[in-house]
Amino acid sequence: MIMDKVKTQDELLERVKAERISGKKIGFTNGCFDIIHAGHVKYLEAAKKECDILIVGVNSDESVKRLKGEARPVNDSGDRTAVLAALESVDFVVIFEEDTPENIIKIISPGMIFKGGDWDESSIVGADHVKANGGKVKVVSYVAGYSTTELIEKIKGNAKEK
Repeated sequence: MIMDKVKTQDELLERVKAERISGKKIGFTNGCFDIIHAGHVKYLEAAKKECDILIVGVNSDESVKRLKGEARPVNDSGDRTAVLAALESVDFVVIFEEDTPENIIKIISPGMIFKGGDWDESSIVGADHVKANGGKVKVVSYVAGYSTTELIEKIKGNAKEK
């Protein structure tokens, strides 16, 4: 079942321990994933090619609101996690309440962190923890032309001409 992929932090920690014992490479990425688009799908597929288990941390509704404004999220956390869990490239999904995934990264201590190409490695939350524990940080190529904010503007009829 798709929703079996959605875990609490405690459930995820137990699962990660078991996967790590069996020698699996654990990867982690995070985001709001408010309106999932092809850019997200390509990014997650690229990340999955680098690890055995890909975990996606999703900002809670309250966190998205703090980060993106009162009009967001467009889709609530239940809908966002359901869509992510349906993707073949995603093994587990976990919601975090904070504005950054720093706590969940410290809890599960993945061997790899992935972020999109619009991020600089020095600004990736959790990178220091992962590298200090022998892990890697990978910036996945940015898929041009895909942005949730731009998509929302397009839907509202406010898109800028290219």
